[in-house]
Amino acid sequence: MAREAAYAKLMEGINELDFRGPMIPSDLVLIGDHAFPLVMNPRGQVLMAASSYGEGHLVAMGHEGCLTAFPNLVKNTLAWLKPPGESTVGIHQSCKDVANNLCPGLQAEVGEFHKGLGVYVTDAYGVGPKAQDLVSFLKEGGSLLVVGQAWHWAQQHPKRSALKGFPGNKVCGVAGIYFSEHQGELGVFPIPRQIPSSWLAVSIGKDFKEDLEELLEGVTEFNIQGGAIPSEILVHGPLAFPIATTDDARAFFAGAYYGQGRIVVGTHEGFLGRQELSRFLINALHWLDEGRKGCVGIQPHLDGAYSLLSQSGLPCEKTNIREGLSVFVCTSYSDENCARIQEFVAEGGGLLIAGHAWYWAQCHVGQQALTEYPGNRILNKMGLSILGSTLSSGLYKALKPDKASSEIYHFRHMLHRFADHVTCGRPLEQHEEERLKRLGHDCATYLHMQAHDCPSYTSILSVLTDVVKQAGVPQVGSKSPVEDAKDHLLLNVGSQLYKVSPNPDEIVPYIIQNEPRFPVVANTKVCIDGNAAGMGEWKSTGLYLTPGMRTYISVPPQIVGKGWAVQVGCQTDNIGNLGQLKRAPVVHESFPVDSEMMLVSNLWGGLLYLVAPPNSSAGDLEIVVQWAVKAPYYKFGKTTVEEWVGGLRDAPAPWAELEFENVILTVKSKMVRNLDRPDEVASLWNEIMRSIADLAVIPKFPRKERLVGDVQISHGFMHAGYPIMIHSYTAPELLNVKDIRNGGIWGAIHELGHNQQRSVWEFPPHTTECTCNLWSIYVHEELLKIPRHKAHEAIMPDNRKERLQQYVNEGKQLGSWEMWTALETYMQLQEEFGWDAFKKVFAAYHEMNNVPGDRDGKMNLYAETFSKVVGKNLAPFFKSWGWPIRPDLEEKLAGLPEWSNHPMAQYA
Repeated sequence: MAREAAYAKLMEGINELDFRGPMIPSDLVLIGDHAFPLVMNPRGQVLMAASSYGEGHLVAMGHEGCLTAFPNLVKNTLAWLKPPGESTVGIHQSCKDVANNLCPGLQAEVGEFHKGLGVYVTDAYGVGPKAQDLVSFLKEGGSLLVVGQAWHWAQQHPKRSALKGFPGNKVCGVAGIYFSEHQGELGVFPIPRQIPSSWLAVSIGKDFKEDLEELLEGVTEFNIQGGAIPSEILVHGPLAFPIATTDDARAFFAGAYYGQGRIVVGTHEGFLGRQELSRFLINALHWLDEGRKGCVGIQPHLDGAYSLLSQSGLPCEKTNIREGLSVFVCTSYSDENCARIQEFVAEGGGLLIAGHAWYWAQCHVGQQALTEYPGNRILNKMGLSILGSTLSSGLYKALKPDKASSEIYHFRHMLHRFADHVTCGRPLEQHEEERLKRLGHDCATYLHMQAHDCPSYTSILSVLTDVVKQAGVPQVGSKSPVEDAKDHLLLNVGSQLYKVSPNPDEIVPYIIQNEPRFPVVANTKVCIDGNAAGMGEWKSTGLYLTPGMRTYISVPPQIVGKGWAVQVGCQTDNIGNLGQLKRAPVVHESFPVDSEMMLVSNLWGGLLYLVAPPNSSAGDLEIVVQWAVKAPYYKFGKTTVEEWVGGLRDAPAPWAELEFENVILTVKSKMVRNLDRPDEVASLWNEIMRSIADLAVIPKFPRKERLVGDVQISHGFMHAGYPIMIHSYTAPELLNVKDIRNGGIWGAIHELGHNQQRSVWEFPPHTTECTCNLWSIYVHEELLKIPRHKAHEAIMPDNRKERLQQYVNEGKQLGSWEMWTALETYMQLQEEFGWDAFKKVFAAYHEMNNVPGDRDGKMNLYAETFSKVVGKNLAPFFKSWGWPIRPDLEEKLAGLPEWSNHPMAQYA
């Protein structure tokens, strides 16, 4: 809002500006949080801009002729730049005509710059010698009007970069405004009421070829093999560029210009001391130093970096950020000196910073690494962000600088090309088509920043909004799946735009079309059990929000700021990595409960939940939902069959929930419209869940399990978790009591078994898809009375025998001991010692502490525990299966009678 107000004041009374000549302005490049355009031509070139630095303001005009061509604009500019009260405006001799065009409260003084001025007006050509004084003046609250063009200077200095060499940039650059070597297109340009933006301005056309040549001199590859797992860098600034990437163009080193300085970012601090990267790191240090041969400060704990970088020939010392450094080397794990580091770079320093964000993201679930990771508080405004995602360690070829403009992926350049494709119909090249999915991911990630006070962000937000409005979003569904990369991008970006747009309702019609309307209920009171055990838990409300529907929710004050959340949507799988999409990648939304009155919505709609934090003891709660749609909702012990059949099952929402003792089933409503006996379904599932708890030896479930139907899930036929995700077309099987009692339901029990697996007795990857089946066998045999050989064809006698013989013939290699083969081991134990032995083993693990973390240690402990439970030495049995049984365990178990006639004895 402050920026919009500044623009309105600067352009007050100006309807158009005539740039038809003879003056030819420079195109201005804008970066950072504060610089914004004042005048933009139809090519998206910025001809005038404003910004701030420290306590002061700055306006840059792309030609000195603007001072006389646009007197009213100059008068507005000086009025905006003027500090409060009476002050003097210093005017360089080259701009003396301005003295005749001052606003009230300013007194003119023509001459050189000196202290005590309020505003200083100068051309951009001779400010180099006094650049430091002008920057200090600006930082301390003075204001500058700088005018000039750089294209003529660039013609006279063909081997020098205007970005760094042009005198005006040594001052204006600190505020994120640069005079470029590009001539501005001429014409008469109308002045919009709001700050101008254009997709054409997204990319500035700089290829960074010369920078890459210096950084990659003598570098042919980047060896990042080993245990240092890097994060990915999102390279999003106009003056930011990738330096080193994986084979699929994901950056783990990147660089940028910021103010008068430069930055190099790496995504693991271990890289700073890696000898295999020494040539690149020393190149980077010299690129950052810019020939000053100044002191390099290295954070004191970075011993490896100090040892390696001391070979650069530049003086190095262990120190925190201080005055007098040329380059500072640090990690990205703290933002304690954020403002000081940003100021250091803006005023000409070099920054080499490294660190990963993936571990931070794992430890801060629910927080955005893009905005809350400490290093990103430093880097975001510099056009670089470290993401919470990981990259594969490996050996990667160095980029080729001569292909920087055409083949190296750059977020802004690719967005410019895609906007050009959508807006003007220009075809994309093949390699650009292949990058669209990546661009969609990057756009959605960038929008997460929600930096609405940053002109660069709002510009890209505007561009993406225009693109979505013009191209539309594909109407995805099971009968209209999306495979095209362009449609992937639009679906991904459209979803994220709704979340961050200042006017989300404006774009809904371009994304959601032909949605059926449902009757709504007003001011619905919902009572919720606010208690939860040691795990977070979704609390169903029986209400649904339609796509894009906004509603207020009143919540009790005792849960505000206590880790609670409101969630819209139960389909929580992110399917963005799939090639074919039958729905948007992410279709749920979560809102922290941070006030007693909350406004919530979700572009894709969904069932409404309160999410309780772990160990909640809030007791009974009542919430009030302003507007919502009733959903079919049956709750065991509360809903009667008569109430269900009498109308609850016909509630209009498209998704229904059946909540039983220890499990909640979420299915399409059409699947319950004719369900006459929900009590029979409840009885069956109550028995199943008790049976699962019985084998796991748990008195009760820490929270009710959930099975949720979805048109598409992230992997597998079903997959475990909270919730367990299943394909919606298989959901009717969950409700068919007769079929389950007669024929079983292996898949759902398999996933519920996954949720009972515990790392202390699991040996991944061997048993990941194995031990969960113990619950499938147990429920089918003990509860449903379906023998194991009838429960699943894989454990029919002939299949078991054939599989075992193959394992023996191949030498009983532990690498092949997995899934059904591994299950045979457990079935042999069960067939000899019964289910009670397993229950006793699981119970024993409940009491254990200090369990080994390595596979072999855990396998030996399991063999020992099972032996003690059954009172027999099982070491020979497990050895016969290829388990790595240690001699000390064999000694320990030698006093127990040996199970000598075990099924594997014949294969000894």
